[in-house]
Amino acid sequence: MADWVLAALQYYGAATATLAALLVSLNLGRRVTGWAFVLFVTSSITLILWGFLSPDSDGIGYQNVALLIINAVGVWRYLLRPARSCEARRDGE
Repeated sequence: MADWVLAALQYYGAATATLAALLVSLNLGRRVTGWAFVLFVTSSITLILWGFLSPDSDGIGYQNVALLIINAVGVWRYLLRPARSCEARRDGE
């Protein structure tokens, strides 16, 4: 793999994870947090590629496989899950 491609994957993954973490930490609402998780997903995919295509970086690849699953749950919870009514939340459903 070309060095510039690996560098682009590495820095894109790092930059998007940092931006996503900032957005989550600002607590700007469900929609923004959901889109932050979309950024986390793209970061995880990129770092999976980088981890398995770079020599001696398998650990980052495996870590980001786990993070991809966690981030996909975040996308589901904040963007894709159907809205529940206030009454259902109060009743514990």
